[in-house]
Amino acid sequence: MLPNRKTAATAIGALALSGALIWAAPAQAESASPAPAASKTAESAPKGDGAKAICKRLPKAQTRVNTAIDRLKGGPTVLGSVARLEQRVANAQTAGHTQVHDYLNDRLTFRKNLLPTLQKRQDDLKAVSAWCSAQGAK
Repeated sequence: MLPNRKTAATAIGALALSGALIWAAPAQAESASPAPAASKTAESAPKGDGAKAICKRLPKAQTRVNTAIDRLKGGPTVLGSVARLEQRVANAQTAGHTQVHDYLNDRLTFRKNLLPTLQKRQDDLKAVSAWCSAQGAK
């Protein structure tokens, strides 16, 4: 006797589902294992300090730091300047936008603290430049 189509489809579906579960179980067990994945670390520690590469990139680094300092020291018309952000903070306070004032004031504090950091970096780069010149590495 021939089984009806509904029973045959159900049987085939059940067989397919059980096969999928059997094949998926080992993959799921592997992904759920507590073993850490292999980390992508360097094969060995650095052997030098990268002085040659630093000396090579020095002009670009100096340009970037100088540009950032000039921008921060710019007037109220210079995008990214401390003076422009101070004006925006004053405008927010005048308009009574308390939350905007607080947000911009926090940005202003960060930006004011950034200037001495960049100036220190500028001095460091000058010292590195002198070292590179003395080594003939430029």
